[in-house]
Amino acid sequence: MGTIYLVRHGQASFGSANYDQLSELGFEQVRLLGQWFANTRQGFHRVIMGGMQRHRQSADTCLAELPKTLLQETEWRTDTDFAEFDHRQVLQCHCPEFGDAEAFKRLLAQSPQPQLAFRNLFEQAMLRWMSGAHGDDYVESWPQFRQRCVDALERVAAQADAAQGAAGADAPSQASIVFTSGGVIAALTQHLLGLPDQQVVTLNWSLANGAVTRLRHTPGQISLSSLNNYAHLEWLGEAGAITYI
Repeated sequence: MGTIYLVRHGQASFGSANYDQLSELGFEQVRLLGQWFANTRQGFHRVIMGGMQRHRQSADTCLAELPKTLLQETEWRTDTDFAEFDHRQVLQCHCPEFGDAEAFKRLLAQSPQPQLAFRNLFEQAMLRWMSGAHGDDYVESWPQFRQRCVDALERVAAQADAAQGAAGADAPSQASIVFTSGGVIAALTQHLLGLPDQQVVTLNWSLANGAVTRLRHTPGQISLSSLNNYAHLEWLGEAGAITYI
């Protein structure tokens, strides 16, 4: 039986010109995860990144904490099917003001709780995208996004299962780690548990930066073992180490 670790990237640079860049706290979150893996002597047969800068930064920073002996024969690769959906387009289709950074800031500033206002806007934008009623507005539809995520996951599991078969039953179980984003992890959780779309929106907001979701797999079957584990941030981190945006 193999294991796949899905890691949500560390906190990105929300509100800046380049969101796709870890914040100072984001680097610390994935560094703490790497220390956790090092303490548990967890090595990996393959490392997969979703193709975004924040995925690569998270992978590099996290795994730099591991002893080289745990990564001696590790395969590193990028699979853009683990990339996040275009959240900017999803937001702008629902809220055209998002296309103008200053106008959007003014819109949020009208609320006594700007972060809550943003969350509500984003959830409404997600539901519009998922509804299928406005499919021509988006470069990638919700079903297309979800299917590419599932296809990417199944490729990782199939590769690991094949490697396990070639190595023999006595070889160590295959361990893969994927650095990706919250939307991808939420979509894959939906696929594995059969959740309705509404719960995916809620789940997406509950996934912490730097948290780990663990999957187990055998040939032809993938199951959820644990979801959104951030014990490493609670145990090793300072106050404020747990974030969701």
